[in-house]
Parts: sequence; C-alpha cells; structure tokens
Amino acid sequence: MISALNQLVDLVEEHLGDESDVQALAVRLGTTEYHLRRMFSSLAGMPLSEYVRRRRMTLAAADVVQGEGDLLSIAVRYGYGSAEAFGRAFRAVHGVGPGDVRRDGGPLRTQPQLRFRLTVEGSTPMDTRLVERPAFRLVGHAARVPLIHQGINPHIQQHITALPQEEHLRLKALSDTDPGGLLQVCDDLDPDSTEGSELTYLHGVAVSRDTPAPGDLDAIEVPAGKWAVFRTAGPHPQALQTTWAATATEWFPSNPWRLRPGPSLVAILERADDFSSATCELWLPVEPA
Repeated sequence: MISALNQLVDLVEEHLGDESDVQALAVRLGTTEYHLRRMFSSLAGMPLSEYVRRRRMTLAAADVVQGEGDLLSIAVRYGYGSAEAFGRAFRAVHGVGPGDVRRDGGPLRTQPQLRFRLTVEGSTPMDTRLVERPAFRLVGHAARVPLIHQGINPHIQQHITALPQEEHLRLKALSDTDPGGLLQVCDDLDPDSTEGSELTYLHGVAVSRDTPAPGDLDAIEVPAGKWAVFRTAGPHPQALQTTWAATATEWFPSNPWRLRPGPSLVAILERADDFSSATCELWLPVEPA
C-alpha cells in the first residue's frame, strides 16, 4: 500500500494541469480507488483533492512570481477555465490573490511533494479478528451529519439524545444478529474523509436479512462479506478514534486486506455511567488486497 500511495503522488505530479485518472491507477495496482483515497486521506491528514489543489497552487505561485505569462494563461496551465476560478483556489491556499503575489512576492504557503514511508512501531495494540457475515440489515434512526475527526460529534450526540429512552429499549429488543446491541453506524462516507463532509449516521441495531423492519425506522441493506473487527478499551471516544486511525497507519499497511465500500459499525460492549470510558468493537468491511 505504501508503494501504491507513492505512485499516486507521482501520478498527481504528472497531471497537475489536468485530472489524474486515480481509478485506472488503482486497477493497475490491483486495488480500488475507494481504498486508495481512504488510505491517502488517513495517512496524509488531508483529502487527495486538497493535496492536488495545494500542489497546483504551490507551482502556480512560482509562475506568478516569475511572470510566466498572464494570469489567465497560468490558470489554464493548471487546469482552471477562468482567471476567477484560479484566483479563488489561489486565495484559498495562500490567503492572498495572485495579483497581490505578483506585485509583492508573497506571502506564499508551500505544499511539499509527499513521500510515504512505512514505520510500524506497534504503538497501538490491535486486538483484531476477521469475521465472515452473511447479508444482514441495519435498522434504526438515521440522520445526515458532518464528519468530525476528533472528539465528540455534537450533531451525532444531539441525534441520539433526542430519542426517548423507550426507543433505545425498543431498538435493542429488535437486535437478532451480530454485531449485537445498539450500534453506531456511519455510511455514505466521502472516500476522501474530508472533515465537514456529510455522512449518514444511524443509531440502530443489526437484524437478519429476513427480519422485517418496522415502517417507522430507516434501514440499510448490508451485503455478505468479510469484516475486520477491532476491540478497543479506554477513554471514550479517544481510544476508539486512536484505534480507527491506527487501522490506516499500522494495520492495513501490514496486512493483506483493503477496505471495501460499506458502513462502518461501532458496538459498545461496556461503558461507564457517564460514558467517560468504554469497551467497543469497530467493524470495518474488508476484502482481500
């Protein structure tokens, strides 16, 4: 995977003036665009689209300062159809417009070319098992919420606390297959994992495929496949988020598996009364790499 990410970086450099064919690269490397983008964003700390924009504007800034043509010519050189669109992208990266930089020489914010290297230190214990599951269904209450990488997501918290206590008990009674109990489900996640992008969050349970879902509940159909299940314990949600990040930095680069599209599931096995600590299972859909 590290080699694949470095080849992706090289592809970006070759196509800063047009669109990189990430899907074709993924096929050639024997992986998927979905997994490649997810691993890039996890390890680089930014979406691939943001890295491309920063690299384009880094090189474009040099052309602007050196007077390499008028601003429209530079805009076209880096894949923008108008000076206005180029100016917006330029300002988003550098904080000032290209005209200001041409006149004053700066300020400029440089994005160096990334290079990935694998250092596996085993800093995060990975208590993992692989599970084969037939198709099943997730049922519960769903909402569209923004993605937040660290800390408690207030939008998810508000969604859960708005449900009456009897509804939590009703949902738990519906659960009839693994993973058992109430689940925190994230679906329709942007492959780039851009913070602030929307995802579907479902507070619900897993039921077998043939179990009818009550009409007042939302449902997500989950196809048959393998799951990597990571057990976490400690301060909540910090321990869970640390393990989630470590799946990208330590587990996937070291194991012959890749993410496949599908929801991620968190089952709370035990927790403190105030939810300050918890023992959880993180379920991620995987397939052979």
